[in-house]
Amino acid sequence: MTSDDTAAILDHRLVREDPGSSEVIRNQIQKGSPNLKPRLGMTTEMAILYPSSRFGSSKRLLFMNPQEEKFIRCRYSQDDMPDFSAMTVTSENDIYMLQTEELEEENQLSLFKYNHAENVCEPAGVSSISKGPEDDLCCHWYYLYEVDRILYYILFNPEADRPLVQVRKYNQNTNQWQECSQLQLPDNIWNSAVLPCGPNLYFLSTKEIYRYDPSEDKWCRRTPLWTLNEFDTAVAMGTEIFCTDISFKQTIVYDTEADSWQKLQGWPIPDIFAVHGLPILFVLENQLHILLTCISNSGEQYVYLIYVYDRSTDAWRELKANLPNREYYACGSFSPVARMYLPYLKGT
Repeated sequence: MTSDDTAAILDHRLVREDPGSSEVIRNQIQKGSPNLKPRLGMTTEMAILYPSSRFGSSKRLLFMNPQEEKFIRCRYSQDDMPDFSAMTVTSENDIYMLQTEELEEENQLSLFKYNHAENVCEPAGVSSISKGPEDDLCCHWYYLYEVDRILYYILFNPEADRPLVQVRKYNQNTNQWQECSQLQLPDNIWNSAVLPCGPNLYFLSTKEIYRYDPSEDKWCRRTPLWTLNEFDTAVAMGTEIFCTDISFKQTIVYDTEADSWQKLQGWPIPDIFAVHGLPILFVLENQLHILLTCISNSGEQYVYLIYVYDRSTDAWRELKANLPNREYYACGSFSPVARMYLPYLKGT
């Protein structure tokens, strides 16, 4: 039996739903492989994007690794994947999605977990999340992240006069979501990002930057962002946070330990293309990448540009981008990346 066979057995729905049989099977397998780690064979890192869809109830995800020239699109039924507004990949390689639709009786949101072996989403088995104050005239942004093995749900309304960043964390012992310290912003704001970096959460905008320390349940102001008048994507790598403007002409990096900013080399888009939509940063195999969706002068179809950043030379290198002709979105400030076992992905 190969490690991939083992991973498939242990992750199968019938095994997971019966804790007794799951433990027996796991013990028997590990007698022959005492150093077995869960989900062996899931070694290919794939960025996860959400394509626009014209197919109603049909959902799609794009899994891509441009370094290996792998682009796999999967289509899901309404039963296999809910409408979701946020996605995160944990340190255990679990993929969680925050369901957009509220429960019928209360202002609650549900959490779903991706089943790698069956390539579907299932209820995560945790308590629902209180959505917070609702204003139908306002637009709320949702984020779901893990910090030190704890899930955090972040909600705020950028249109409010003084937006309130609300944070809740999941307590596994009580199966409840707990209120955390809130952040009151001085002004309404659109160009912003919320993301984890190391043991903390960060709120970035063109005007302010704040750090949330879970150990103290406290927000503190840090050195504000400079040189960028606007940005729509940011991603953490190590102890640094990278940001870029919508045209990818200015890229800067924030050192969370030194509380300082540095300008990096941007990349002027060729004149034959016009940027369409928002750029998407992601970290794949410990390297910074960006996806740009452009339109050619003819305007007939999208042109996708993917670059990887070489820190030693402060230069970007173009990669092959064999993406289906659609618009793509990130579920948050950046595209999440998960380790996948490619035979599980049923490409369509």
